[in-house]
Amino acid sequence: MRKSRLSWYKQKRLIELFVAGTTARTASSLVGVNKTTASFYFHRLRMIIFEHQEHMEMFDGEVEADESYFGGQRKGKRGRGAAGKVPVFGLLKRNGKVFTVIIPNAKAETLIPIIREKVKPDSIVYTDTWRSYNALDVSEFKHYRINHSQLFADKTNHINGIENFWSQAKRHMRKFNGVPEEHFYLYLKECEWRFNNSNPKSQLNELTQWVKVSMG
Repeated sequence: MRKSRLSWYKQKRLIELFVAGTTARTASSLVGVNKTTASFYFHRLRMIIFEHQEHMEMFDGEVEADESYFGGQRKGKRGRGAAGKVPVFGLLKRNGKVFTVIIPNAKAETLIPIIREKVKPDSIVYTDTWRSYNALDVSEFKHYRINHSQLFADKTNHINGIENFWSQAKRHMRKFNGVPEEHFYLYLKECEWRFNNSNPKSQLNELTQWVKVSMG
């Protein structure tokens, strides 16, 4: 941001359009800059969001855990080389925030340490019936499963919150007609930030402030 030659007026317009979820192509036309400039500016905004990602306190209470797969055209096998897709694991505190991380696979030895690192003992952890979660049955957590082949929710036993986040994130990313794999982590953290700060006005204020600080 420090070297941006754009006027502050144009920068503010780009920040507003970014918060509104506009693509760089559309923003470039509305602000009157070329597409490369708008794309680079949006990339820098995602970098700033990533650099300011929250160091969240451990989740407690009721927590939903789930993994999902992004990108790729074919539906891959779950957990094992899901064809051309990026596996992501997420935790969501009920009525609270979401935390996401890119994972190499959906094996128990990958997922359980993340849960232990991010969730306080004695919390209630809700999952689906994926076998990697079996270890939670004999752990420091209270573990409830929802069998999606039978029903999506059984009173409080569901993972609708984290699944809602996955669908929001995928809907947002679909607008870009393919996210570059090397920058996928930036888009993921952008989606996390949008979810955790769902008021567009506070998003705009926060991002504008971060840009001003980064400009020194």
